[in-house]
Amino acid sequence: MLIDSHAHLTFAEYESDLGDVIKRSFASDTQIINASNNFKTSVMAVELAKKHEGMWALVGCHPDDIYLEKVDINKYRDLANSSEKVVGIGEVGLDFFRLKDGEKSIEAIKKDQVKYFKEFIGLSKELDLPLVLHCRGTKDDPYKAYDLMLEILSSKPIAQSPKPRGVIHCFGGNLEQAKKFIDLGFYIGFTGIVTFKNAKELQAIAKEIPLDKILIETDSPFLAPEPNRGKKNEPSYVKYVAQKIADLKEVRVIEVEKATYINTVKLFNL
Repeated sequence: MLIDSHAHLTFAEYESDLGDVIKRSFASDTQIINASNNFKTSVMAVELAKKHEGMWALVGCHPDDIYLEKVDINKYRDLANSSEKVVGIGEVGLDFFRLKDGEKSIEAIKKDQVKYFKEFIGLSKELDLPLVLHCRGTKDDPYKAYDLMLEILSSKPIAQSPKPRGVIHCFGGNLEQAKKFIDLGFYIGFTGIVTFKNAKELQAIAKEIPLDKILIETDSPFLAPEPNRGKKNEPSYVKYVAQKIADLKEVRVIEVEKATYINTVKLFNL
């Protein structure tokens, strides 16, 4: 049994074949956790999860989308409380990759992202739900955003009991940062990127990180793993992520499947 710990089946890319995608996932013994990027997709993820055994939902707002809906944390609280199928808050976090000066300066936008990130952390602690964190730095400095995220998660009163917990989705930091997240109680999430030939640093991190601290995901419809790179991704492809991690660690793939399944069940209390 596998769990794709981060997919986006509520996205428009699946309007024509959602049923088939779900069938292929379940036929390959792969369960699904759908992440959200705004309130609309959060509602859609909850409704979709209600219709399927072996599927759950996250609610949250991606940092790129915080201005598109003027985030109301109370709406997310009510939605999270509306169904037992909501198992986490996400994806939320920081994204500095596409920032440009406009009506607000880049620094002002960063401050807003930090503000809402802290609000979602507070919601996760209040509801005792894990965080699914998105983090992306600039092209010139991909790691600085991870340092800021670590600083926020370690700060008072955020680090006080109950401590935040969760997974760093689609990890793109360095090994030192990965170890710091683990020390804070977080898991590291690997997508199809780990299968790419040019992802040597990420592969080295996956090899080094203990198996009991790893989750696997697709981030569908994006980042399809080899041998399907360039195609539309789907949850049934998460098996290729598991296989690559097994190859890197020189263990049987069944060991990776079992460990990541247990990790995901434990984190999200499935």
